[in-house]
Amino acid sequence: MDERLDIEARRRYILDQLSRQGRVRVSDLSRMLSISEVTIRNDLKVLEISGRLERVPGGAVATLDHFLQGGYRQRKTKNAEQKKLIGDTLSEHVHDGEIIMINSGTTSLLAAIALKKHRNLNILTNSIAVALELGAHPTTRVILLGGKINAQYGFTFGSDTVTQLSRYKADKAILSVDGITIVNGLTTYHAEEAEINQAMMSRSDQVMIAADSSKLGRESFINFASLACGQTLVTDSEADCSIVRAFRAVGVTVLMPDEKR
Repeated sequence: MDERLDIEARRRYILDQLSRQGRVRVSDLSRMLSISEVTIRNDLKVLEISGRLERVPGGAVATLDHFLQGGYRQRKTKNAEQKKLIGDTLSEHVHDGEIIMINSGTTSLLAAIALKKHRNLNILTNSIAVALELGAHPTTRVILLGGKINAQYGFTFGSDTVTQLSRYKADKAILSVDGITIVNGLTTYHAEEAEINQAMMSRSDQVMIAADSSKLGRESFINFASLACGQTLVTDSEADCSIVRAFRAVGVTVLMPDEKR
């Protein structure tokens, strides 16, 4: 890589690796880019001055601002209007003073934003973005569950997270999913988040599933729960009518924006 011509491209690459991994090593970047470690350290110094990362021994870690402005924001824009409407619909079924568990995901984040109209909510979440969004609300109490961190997607996970969840009981769980079918139920891309979703479901009186229409009839990597009578699915008005009927036939309540019920 031409050092003089590709300085900006090289630094964009470094930031991209930070978005994906949360941390980079000088030795790895030097090898991948065929650039001296001295040059890489200089790049990291410049990027630290601009607030894009924080240098640590042997490399650098992503700052929270970089995480929020990077890949997570890009995912948030996909089907954003449908997800906002889903969030608004979910909020209509939440009441002041309730205890709500919220997992990570872009639909969960938009639901959290919609919850700001409520007062005295108690929120338990493994999503960094959800915690930041609701943490500044004057009457909302937020508990960010600790544990290991998935830096790319901004959530906590692991046995410590599950143990913390087991200490609480919630009125509702709001769960984003990556796929939902009659046969395989609720699915997610992330094996490490599957156990968090299961724990939230087991500790909540009501399960509210947030999924835009593109997720209906689609299977993802890991199944974490079956569809069951008493669950509530909130989706958008583009949902396939035959899929909606099938979900309702097994006892799932399906809510859609502006639907006459």
